[in-house]
Amino acid sequence: MSRVLVFMLVFFLGFNLGHSQKSVNDYKYVIVPAKYDFLGEEDKYRLNSLTKFLFNKYGFESIMSNESYPSDLKIDACKALRASVVNHKSLFKTRLELELRDCSNELVYKSEIGESREKDYDRAYNLALRDAFKSIENLNYKYSAKEIARKSVIVASEEDDSEVERLKAKIEKLESESKTVKEIEMPKKAETKVIEPEITEVKETIAEKKEEQPNNVKASNNVFYAQVIDGGYQIVDSTPKVVMKLYSTGKQNTFIVEDQNAIVYEEDGFWYISEREGSTTSTRVLNIKF
Repeated sequence: MSRVLVFMLVFFLGFNLGHSQKSVNDYKYVIVPAKYDFLGEEDKYRLNSLTKFLFNKYGFESIMSNESYPSDLKIDACKALRASVVNHKSLFKTRLELELRDCSNELVYKSEIGESREKDYDRAYNLALRDAFKSIENLNYKYSAKEIARKSVIVASEEDDSEVERLKAKIEKLESESKTVKEIEMPKKAETKVIEPEITEVKETIAEKKEEQPNNVKASNNVFYAQVIDGGYQIVDSTPKVVMKLYSTGKQNTFIVEDQNAIVYEEDGFWYISEREGSTTSTRVLNIKF
């Protein structure tokens, strides 16, 4: 648990250091919310759709938050900026301001305030937003494909890599010991009881690859779904209920589980969760749909 907290602290400190010179050109996508809080209704006055349209018009690749994300954004949520519109209340004007924040909620860019004196809300919000987008137009945005600096994250991920390797080594040792127990305890008689190692207790597996799964994995039909959040994913069941939250480590397809001494990683087409309680390590296969 303490390792997770330390990792998350180093993670966000790393972003603060690495993003000292931030530019919108460092980000490939802009995520537009489906609803603005100050309106309280999804795409009211078509303002959210207009936001997406204008970002695309000025060279950005924008995505609505309720749309399916590209595969590279699913792997690395920090490739995108999060757009928001701030409503500056005024008696005689509609005044809107655009903000762009990174995956750690750090402000990357703030536009000039767009204004409109129209009394009709539909037209007033439309004109004020277009006025604010004049600042975005003047940015002459062009994606630079430059990797965002994450020096502290790299240090943390190297440490986490060693933890992954340590867990894998322990799993291999347990599997080796279990094979030895089987050879000693199981004579050739068919009625002999086989001693199963603790590591083989797996609750969930991937249904599509049932015939390919390891011999020491028990099958189950439970399915979970990954939803992108800042810094990683939240895993939900079919209810949908949030089961856990995963945060990127810097190593592809390897995540730390929030508030648990555990990691989730992909290997040979399967997703695993490896948990440690005291001196005991257990591993389960997870059926996660990304």
